Amino acid sequence: MILPAIGRDHPLRANRDFRRFVAGQFVTNAGDSLYTVAVLWLVFELSGSTTLVGVANAILLLPWLLQAVVGPVVDRFPIKPLLVGSQIVQGVVVLVFPLAAVAGRLGVDLLLGVVPILMLATLVMGPIEATLVPRLVADDRLPQANAALATVTLGLDMLFDAVGGGLIALFGPTALFLGDAVTFALAALLFARMGVPEVAPDDAGASVRAALRSYADDMREGIEILRGTAFVELVLTTAVANFTTGVTLAVLPAFGDAVGGPAAYGLLLGALGTGRLIGSVVGPRFEGVRYGAFLIVGNGLGACAWLASVFAPSTALTVGLFGLAWVPIGVSGVLTSTLNQRLFPADRLGRVSAIKGTASGATLPLGSLLGGAVGDAIGHGTTMALAAAGFGFTATYVLARPRLRGLPTVASAEPADFDVAVVDER
Repeated sequence: MILPAIGRDHPLRANRDFRRFVAGQFVTNAGDSLYTVAVLWLVFELSGSTTLVGVANAILLLPWLLQAVVGPVVDRFPIKPLLVGSQIVQGVVVLVFPLAAVAGRLGVDLLLGVVPILMLATLVMGPIEATLVPRLVADDRLPQANAALATVTLGLDMLFDAVGGGLIALFGPTALFLGDAVTFALAALLFARMGVPEVAPDDAGASVRAALRSYADDMREGIEILRGTAFVELVLTTAVANFTTGVTLAVLPAFGDAVGGPAAYGLLLGALGTGRLIGSVVGPRFEGVRYGAFLIVGNGLGACAWLASVFAPSTALTVGLFGLAWVPIGVSGVLTSTLNQRLFPADRLGRVSAIKGTASGATLPLGSLLGGAVGDAIGHGTTMALAAAGFGFTATYVLARPRLRGLPTVASAEPADFDVAVVDER
């Protein structure tokens, strides 16, 4: 049983705990963006190899692969210590990079050795977001809450990704890591001041023991909830798109360097975030559009814009078209989050979301590893063009599958529409 959050039924602007959670996500995403840009550019600058950039990016993407490991934990353990602890760990670990630079010991080997620790500290964030928002916000405000959260966090991603290259040029990449430490400390403070609804007191004493004792059962239950649903096929399409996204992220520093140096690389990352941001802002407006039709049209247009960006005659047009390709992905993220929170039991949402995230996101690091090697072999431009096929696959697959093509609007969706069995909450 979940204790209701104080102010859960309030408008979002009056919901103090939701505001603090959004603010904390805003700040911690700043840290994530800064060290991602700095790490990938440093690896490329120090090695000149897209293969090694692919390795570094694969490590940065490991949270997608390992979300299922922490899903049941998030469902049962107190959320606030996980939130605050993850920020403190990241803030301390990221200081290794400037200290190593001062000592003259900063190299690719150190970068690849420390980044996994940072990534392990971020594992809880995805499942926590999925399970915490319904505790803080009433059901009828979930689309707006998801859109607001995605808008704020993606907006900061866009800002810091876009200026990251410029900051590197002005201050050097190691200076970005000092800024990271500050953002993680601020995020920890914001999360610590939240009032987080947890399990009811009569269950709280047994929650840790239950998680340790029945971890495998929790995982199996999450898989059983998903088995046979339309989400299995949707996860497949997302996995293919994520694979090609991983390929792209591995060659993006080299591609950006070729079209304009570190500033162009930052602008391309910023365009990706801007596209997703715009999609997140307008996402709730698509609640009344049939979900299957949106996946076909949105991903088809995204694939065309992506491909056109590679062959555009100017840097500005390349950046603009690449950003446009990501607008449907931002819309889809809001719609998918709302579907998850409405169709799955609240006390199983952490593990279900984590399993979905792991199954669809495991291909991100794999694509990055392969993309780096392919980029070195056939060139970064050709690799970027081939990666547009990821969005194209989603559009084609959904069009060919009547079950997916006919999915209803998010506003009217019921569990039976996606073949989700209704399970009584604990």
